[in-house]
Amino acid sequence: MQLKTKFDWWLCGICLARTFNGLVFMTYAASLPILQREWAMSAAAAGSIAGGFQLGYALSLVIFSFLADRLCPKKLYLGSMTACAICALLFAGWARDYVSGLALYLFTALSMGGNYTTGLILLASRYPIEKRGRAMGFFIASTSLGYALSLILSGVAIPAGGYKLAFWLTCSGPAVGAMLAWITLCRTFVDRPSRAKGQRFNREVLRNRPVMTLIGGYIGHSWEILGMWAWTPAFLAAALTIGGYEGVHAVGRGVYLTAGFHLMGLTASFTMGWLSDRLGRAPLMICLAGVSTLCSFSFGWTIGLPISCVILVGVVYAFSGLGDSPILSATLTETVNTSYMGAAFGLRSLLGFGAGAVSPVVLGAVLDLTNPGVAKNGVYHNWGWAFSVLGIGGLVACLAALAYARRRRIVDQRKSVYL
Repeated sequence: MQLKTKFDWWLCGICLARTFNGLVFMTYAASLPILQREWAMSAAAAGSIAGGFQLGYALSLVIFSFLADRLCPKKLYLGSMTACAICALLFAGWARDYVSGLALYLFTALSMGGNYTTGLILLASRYPIEKRGRAMGFFIASTSLGYALSLILSGVAIPAGGYKLAFWLTCSGPAVGAMLAWITLCRTFVDRPSRAKGQRFNREVLRNRPVMTLIGGYIGHSWEILGMWAWTPAFLAAALTIGGYEGVHAVGRGVYLTAGFHLMGLTASFTMGWLSDRLGRAPLMICLAGVSTLCSFSFGWTIGLPISCVILVGVVYAFSGLGDSPILSATLTETVNTSYMGAAFGLRSLLGFGAGAVSPVVLGAVLDLTNPGVAKNGVYHNWGWAFSVLGIGGLVACLAALAYARRRRIVDQRKSVYL
């Protein structure tokens, strides 16, 4: 579709809606050090809420993704945005202990999964392949902007009014996002998907090796990045506490620093998506996955070093960890049959976010194990082994990118022979 103006207002509207919707995604992680003390939670219990959110989000993604191959993606997208706005406000008003927090954050996750895959499908239907990496890069970058704003708002609110004020400020975002989504898509027409005879999920997705390789890479990517997002605010708060900051001031500054990391992820998303349109998908995926893996194995060990060293590694970690996300998404839309795009994204979401639901819990359990005797309101000093757990996912993503690149070379060589 040819756009009539130089400035892409449609993409801007979709991205802004995604930004405001993303404000709720980091609400819990930003307040985690405070909540762990006020809700009397161990690290494993605290990680279970983050994990429960990711698990609910994964389930929601799967359901909405498979429905997107049968129902109108636009209607599913708008329905999800509206439901998320309602659930986020319920979380802000009634989450006051471990049980209510787990349940209401889970409901929020179940409602919001329908605006990710359907959003990618809307982008794939609107933009040609040569512009798709850029469009998806901006879409995913807008998510990072939402995460950063969530952390910034929380950093301001926590010292002023505790986690309750932080909840209200961030959980109001999805309501604004829903209004922007309705305004942006009010004149957008999207065809209902159709399938030709003989097409099967088993053939188009499960037996499609490039597709399954990309899904495998996304599993490793999600294990690493979602675990990192869940625990980085708490890690930075601990690093600042060891460095001399106290109480909520350490938490607030840790949240601000994490927001800066998400802004680096934002930069990575749109620059790497745009660059992959020009340099190719596979080389960038290999490079970014390799760097993020090294960061996973080193980030936790920086605690106790000057805070500038912690920030330096964290910035590189944030950039490389998220930089391959739009590339993975754009590559999948180019590899799978269009009529099974929702199903492929659904399977990817189930496995990827399922892994992302487990990794914060595993990281928390390793944190408890390697810091024996630390009380619920104490400071964890040993983070190296815990963050190294995330490096396993980075290795999987790196190996998957190498395998995909090898297969693409074989296919290209065969094409050149036939030509």
